[in-house]
This record gives sequence, C-alpha cells and structure tokens, in this order.
Amino acid sequence: MGNGVSRLSCFGLPALVLALAWAGAALAHNIGGTDAAFVAAARGPDPIPFAYLGAKHMVTGYDHLLFLVGVIFFLFRLRQIALYVSLFSLGHSITLLAGVFFDLHVDPHLVDAVIGLSVAYKAFENLGGFRTLFGVQPDPRIAVLGFGLIHGFGLATKLQALNLNPEGLLVNLVSFNVGVEIGQVLALSLILAAMTVWRRTPAFERTAAGANILLMLAGFVLAGEQLAGYLFGGAVS
Repeated sequence: MGNGVSRLSCFGLPALVLALAWAGAALAHNIGGTDAAFVAAARGPDPIPFAYLGAKHMVTGYDHLLFLVGVIFFLFRLRQIALYVSLFSLGHSITLLAGVFFDLHVDPHLVDAVIGLSVAYKAFENLGGFRTLFGVQPDPRIAVLGFGLIHGFGLATKLQALNLNPEGLLVNLVSFNVGVEIGQVLALSLILAAMTVWRRTPAFERTAAGANILLMLAGFVLAGEQLAGYLFGGAVS
C-alpha cells in the first residue's frame, strides 16, 4: 500500500498538473450552452442560480486552480494558506465586480494570457528562480494579490460577453462572486488533501521540482494558446 501511494505521488500528481494544462487550454473560463443562455436571459435578482454558476465556473476554471496549486505548493500551515488564498480572493473579487458593474473592458485573450503567465510565474518562484537569477525574491503576497486582480478581470470578460441585463445586476454579480468563492474552497480542499498525502511520502522531495517545471509549462501552454488567439483571431477558450 505504501509503495502504491509513493508511485501515485511520484507520477500521478505531477502528471495531473500537465493534464490540467491541456484541459485548461480548452476549458478554462468557459461559460456556454444553457449556462450562457440563462445568464443572458436573466431579468432581476436571481442569487441562487448565479451562485451555482459561479461555483461551477471556478471548479472548471483550470487556470485559476493551477495558479492556486502553485500558491499553496510550499505552504504547510493552514494560517499561511488562508492568508494567501484570501489575498487572491480579494483581488479577483475587486476586478470581477468592478469590471462588470462599471463596464471596464479588457481584451479577453490578453487577460487570459497574463493569467497563464501567472501560473508560470508562481512555478518559477517555487523553483527559486528569482533568487538564483536576480538575487532577490519579490514579495509573494503582493504577487498573489496582483495576479488575483488579473484573474478577476478574466472572470469579468466572460460575463461581459453575455450582455447581462442591468436589472438586478449587482445582486447577481455578488451572488456569482460568492459562488466563485464556494467553488474555490471546494476545489482547493480536494487539491490540498491530495497534496498533503503527497507531502507525507519520500517522493515529494524528489518530485517537487519536476512538478513545478510541469506547472510552469502549463502556464506557458495557456498563455501561448491565448496569444495565438489574439494574434490570429481564434476563439477565446
């Protein structure tokens, strides 16, 4: 049993990071089908469905989740995890609400490209790249808050594309944001549980660097896919 867990930790969890990257290129940020139709047709406050959509969007938002994997990768205390996740939540809540409510437009491809680069940035930081190459370590709290603002704009651009009805807009936006937070807690709980098992095995020290290299590759994949869409007019994923 112990060897089985070790093999899963050594190969399964790092491979999962790479699999999420390719899945994220196709599915990150997507609001479509009946969900898009519901949002576009909403008239007046409808908090429960919007909260559900927010939770669903975060759970399937692989770019957000990959970034959070990088954020918590070397955080071992719940107090630290709560601090950094709160900073990320504060950032994306501000720009999600302000972006849609005040109709602040940013090109979706460029926003999502920066979101992909945020994943690569965090992995590079985890690998000690800044200290090795530049001899300095940027404050990770400021970075997480700043990238949270960018992630919030990514959420906002997808809602803006649905031409939300102004009637009940604030209530629906707040409800969507609450749902995003609920989805984030659910997804992060599962990720943290898996990482806790991994950290307790000897394989963690041997595979942590490799997993962060895959995580950095994931960020570049997401960023490259979005830049290609911006340059050549592809559909936003």
